[in-house]
Amino acid sequence: MFHRFSRRPALRLALTLLACCAGLAAHAQGAWPSAKPITLIVPFSAGGNVDVTARLIGQKLSERLKQTVVIENVAGAGGIVGVEKAVRATPDGYTLVLGADSPIAIAKLVSPAAVRYDGLKDLAPVGLVTTAPMVIVARPGLPVNNLADVIRLAKEKPGQLSYATSGVGTVLHLTMEMIKDTSKIYMVHVPYRGGAQIVTDVIGNQVDLAMVVSVTATPHIHSKKLRGIAVTDERRLPSLSDVPTVAETPGFKGFGMVSWTGLFAPAQTPPAVVERLNRELMELLHTDEMRAKLAEGGASAGTGTAAEFTRFVQKEQARYASIVKAANIRD
Repeated sequence: MFHRFSRRPALRLALTLLACCAGLAAHAQGAWPSAKPITLIVPFSAGGNVDVTARLIGQKLSERLKQTVVIENVAGAGGIVGVEKAVRATPDGYTLVLGADSPIAIAKLVSPAAVRYDGLKDLAPVGLVTTAPMVIVARPGLPVNNLADVIRLAKEKPGQLSYATSGVGTVLHLTMEMIKDTSKIYMVHVPYRGGAQIVTDVIGNQVDLAMVVSVTATPHIHSKKLRGIAVTDERRLPSLSDVPTVAETPGFKGFGMVSWTGLFAPAQTPPAVVERLNRELMELLHTDEMRAKLAEGGASAGTGTAAEFTRFVQKEQARYASIVKAANIRD
């Protein structure tokens, strides 16, 4: 006997399976994190400022989530290699990256052909971790005490003064280019691969000036091996109270630039996971212990939701793009 096949039972079965899968997915997302370790990528070598911050954050996140957090240093190309690895990772909340301003928001502007990711489209911003000012320092024998002196000397000797940064297209480089553009001076940029050699060469009178992060500058200014010229934040640093800000210099009212780090996940990471990470991150950053440890390195704890951090990065990137275009910076 021929029996007509009914599609209704098959349809009901398919819908049931879909409902089960959706339930399992929701349960898995809600149960995050599981026993699987969380990898926190640091796109720089071990021992640097970003690495130290990542280890502090990783340890505290591990305690709060009751989950293993493994630090993985993936250095190369000024942070680009590590960020690329995070971009390619599965967006399940088990791979994160502690990104910094340069590889996240500047690199593609300076090297569009070499950078194969978009820091905002290919990553999900989780939260701002730190902000830190930069400091202009001068070699011991240079006859300058502040930024106004530097500008005056640079105008007297155009093209004869040199300044060092940790590389082309870094936030340090862009900040100095912004100062040069505002004051209409010309100085020769000497890019380095790291802060340690910069300090050695400025102390040794191989380079006239340098733009370095505050944690690098502070001990050498205190020991009188370097002269502090100006701090790029809008307020003076408590640890360098005698060093004026760039904004205190005539013609620079309102000037303020900082370096920053932030926690990111691959794009398409479930929103619930991003929100949970942001909540845990903000709570741990604002403990007295964490604030004190960050302050030792001249940094301030970040604030805000994931959405606010996204807007922060967008604003910073727009500012960087303007500087890169004006200074015609290319790597």
